Amino acid sequence: MTSSISYVYGEASKPLLGETIGQNLEKTVAQYPNAIALISVHQNIRMDYITFWEETTKVAKALLAKGIQSGDRVGIWSPNRYEWVILQYATSRIGVVLVNLNPAYRKKELQYVVNQSGMKMIVSALSYKTSDYSKMIAKIKRKTDCLKEAIFFDDNWDDFVAMHTETSDAIIEAVEARVQFDDPINLQYTSGTTGFPKGVTLSHHNILNNGYFIGERLHYTNLDKVCLPVPFFHCFGMVIGNLSITSHGACMVIPSESFDPKATLQAVQDEKCTSLYGVPTMFIAELQLPNFNDYDLTSLRTGVMAGSPCPVEIMKQVQSKMYMKEVSICYGMTETSPVSTQTLIGAPLDKQVSTVGTVQDHLEIKIINPETGEIVPRGVSGELCTRGYSVMLKYWDNPEATQQVLDSARWMHTGDLAMIDEEGYISITGRIKDIIIRGGENVSPREIEEYLYTHENVEDVQVIGVPDEKYGEEIMAWVKLISGSIVTEEDLRAFCKDEIAHYKIPKYWKFVDSFPMTVSGKVRKVEMREISTKELGLDKLKKD
Repeated sequence: MTSSISYVYGEASKPLLGETIGQNLEKTVAQYPNAIALISVHQNIRMDYITFWEETTKVAKALLAKGIQSGDRVGIWSPNRYEWVILQYATSRIGVVLVNLNPAYRKKELQYVVNQSGMKMIVSALSYKTSDYSKMIAKIKRKTDCLKEAIFFDDNWDDFVAMHTETSDAIIEAVEARVQFDDPINLQYTSGTTGFPKGVTLSHHNILNNGYFIGERLHYTNLDKVCLPVPFFHCFGMVIGNLSITSHGACMVIPSESFDPKATLQAVQDEKCTSLYGVPTMFIAELQLPNFNDYDLTSLRTGVMAGSPCPVEIMKQVQSKMYMKEVSICYGMTETSPVSTQTLIGAPLDKQVSTVGTVQDHLEIKIINPETGEIVPRGVSGELCTRGYSVMLKYWDNPEATQQVLDSARWMHTGDLAMIDEEGYISITGRIKDIIIRGGENVSPREIEEYLYTHENVEDVQVIGVPDEKYGEEIMAWVKLISGSIVTEEDLRAFCKDEIAHYKIPKYWKFVDSFPMTVSGKVRKVEMREISTKELGLDKLKKD
């Protein structure tokens, strides 16, 4: 008999993994020693599981030789490359907390995260696109007491790895033996409504199990090859990707350092990948390639689409033209490791595109009235809350922010509005939080507002999200200038350039004398969105 209230819990036929990431990897290596673990196409690197294990051992030993200890924070700032993955597993083996840095960060954001996390070492690319990482790191090192060491992949990485000879097998074995699966192992900084990024603190238990059960729903085995054009600094890359793969003895394929539709399809063809990941915009870009039909994608079986809702027509094309009959939709948030719901293979098409699937194994979901906290009936929209092994430990060194989202019963309040139907399928209907999701990136309006407030001629500013066909949402700023001042869109864009990440720079600008306000004096952003959507002619794209 179906429950009449909006509460569901996942299957528990397979037990949770009560082990660390290192222990799980060691089991995989023992089972599939000669299977290919990793292929980095753009670096021309291939390694089997034995070699992969040996490489993580060297890096773990080198970290210990540098004086890095369990519990210390080490940052990673780089686009996708095989060394990123090696560092991910090396740090986890010895209990070092890996801090993921967004490759689009600028100096201000880098400095904040380094200081807030108490980062002791940073491992980085020298540069990426227009960002000179080495220069930015040199500048912020002078403004922090915690950051002692910078290692660069294309400079002193090999010398760093060579230090592994200074650490004996006995030492690393003793360190690994002390690591517990509930220890924090990963910090991912996510934007919040306060505007200050918060360090989501995740344990082995959180992310290993989430990766494992995602892989279970995708029916992964050691015969699967998974193409990963999604960034590793997101949970999408390092959990839904890497950890789901290694926990099943499958193979990760890195097509390029950042998303390139041609490189992605070429990798799928050449390596005969069985699974492909992406946000909807990535699949759209691949399908729209002029020579799309030239690629042999018949090896594909499954994959993951996540980050934003998928248009029905795109899902149909992915299943037919890309042969991904078993593609799965995932929903969640960094704070839940990340996946809370996922479509099962074989779900009807309408459920695949209109819902985010059903609750993941071992997890609980309830939908509540955000005003009263009471569970609402099935079919009624309310705030989605998640409970279980996947819920983060805390926001790093931020108990106040933690208490705002994690209640005394350990329910994570997502800020998303959702609805559960009679069959247990969950639909996302909106957001309570004032977060803009642009192409899968969480963007805090407050963070952009705080920066624009520093412009000498800006009196007030409000940032909103408006519908966008490519990214789901785009950023718009309503700006009130100081009386008598003259500032253009170009001036404000130039003011933002190189100071905040490019994806946070508003696409649309509107100069106003006032903002729509409630009787109590609060800015009505809902009304601002409605006005802007109409003025920009985006009505057809407007979400329900």
